[in-house]
Amino acid sequence: MNAYYFYRNIDAALLEWSKEARRKPLLLRGARQVGKSSAIRHLGQRFRYLAEINFDQDEGVRRLFEQGLSPRELCAQLAVYCNTPVIPGETLLFFDEIQRCLPALASLRYFYEQYPEQHLAAAGSLLEFALEEIPSFGVGRVHSLFMYPFAFDEFLRALGEEMLVEAIRGAGPDKPLPEPIHERLTARLKIFLVLGGMPEAVLEYTRTGDLIRSREALNDLLLGFRDDFAKYKKRIPALLVNEVFESVAHQAEGKFVYERAVPGAGRSRVQDALELLVKAGLVFPVTHSAANGVPLGAEANPKYRRMLPCDTGLFLRLLGFESAAAQVLLAENVQSINRGALAEIFAGLELLKSSPPAVPRQLYCWRRASNPGENRQGNAQVDYVIQREDRIIPMEIKSGSRGSMQSLRFFLEEKRLPLGIRCSLENFSRYENIAVYPLYAISNLLSAFP
Repeated sequence: MNAYYFYRNIDAALLEWSKEARRKPLLLRGARQVGKSSAIRHLGQRFRYLAEINFDQDEGVRRLFEQGLSPRELCAQLAVYCNTPVIPGETLLFFDEIQRCLPALASLRYFYEQYPEQHLAAAGSLLEFALEEIPSFGVGRVHSLFMYPFAFDEFLRALGEEMLVEAIRGAGPDKPLPEPIHERLTARLKIFLVLGGMPEAVLEYTRTGDLIRSREALNDLLLGFRDDFAKYKKRIPALLVNEVFESVAHQAEGKFVYERAVPGAGRSRVQDALELLVKAGLVFPVTHSAANGVPLGAEANPKYRRMLPCDTGLFLRLLGFESAAAQVLLAENVQSINRGALAEIFAGLELLKSSPPAVPRQLYCWRRASNPGENRQGNAQVDYVIQREDRIIPMEIKSGSRGSMQSLRFFLEEKRLPLGIRCSLENFSRYENIAVYPLYAISNLLSAFP
């Protein structure tokens, strides 16, 4: 096992899958370099054998999947190829970078139908593009899980701060943390905002404690992402995709305006490039919803969308903020970074990361456009609106520890809702019908509102 493997929240779901009596083949999905392969290899430590096929490195093995072999015949051939026994119940068979071999991807459904006793896990990046090439991909025959960069609680565990994680879990608006603990968590949060959750950056920081070297790891990741853009060239030129990716960072503070992204490129081409980035897991949309009832998606309006980069560390690197670390670490708030967008990005990503991994969460916001002659309430907007069962809960994100809650109160009154959430750098507290959660405790919301 990798000595530097850190516990990931996805590990519990992977273990649960491995124990199912009649399991489907597992497909672990997410952007490149978020830790998918490491998580499956970690699961493989629970088996007697791990038989790994990497389709990016083992080009010759692809031919085995083009011969129409049954799953049992295929496993017999793979055992010889890997020099590893492939035995149901004893071997975890792992197909890595499976997007590079469409016949292997298509074969997953047949493992479920003909050989379900064999544990089979697969992972890959850019999978959404590969799945487009397989119209008959086995719906209901493959179990997908979605993985993201490190969440803040995973980062704390990587630092050996398990007790801080437990402290967060035990706190709430009516049970705030002692101030020294809150201040320590706020300091850790600021480091995480600068560092981000990409595993390579987290690993470098845990090894050295050096933010500068960790940020160099982010430079390498950005180069890798841009190399991937060339793989989209049959659809959209790599240069255009890169420019749109950078524009997502520069427009993160509000509505994404296509015309501002790449002037002269045309709205439809920018829209296509943006859709590729969303499919690649590098960008997440936050869509306006009228939020009059559930499901929130029933009243979604894609004409108003914010776009979130997949990681706060990458966000700062895309902006070229060389002094961002000092600004974030020393400031009482993070308002100086793109007008508070850093806090909003972090909050949205934490909502994604804390959601059940089997279903990717869709993010929604709410905005009431003003009309001429209206008062300031005409510009009311709520950063995130979440749905818990049949309840709608609005969330306002503040980059500091102070700020008006006018829009949040207006939303609660207009929608006749009993409770709103404010997330900021302040400690847990409550203001009448508004519960305050520190930014570092956003993951508490799912357990607080089951």
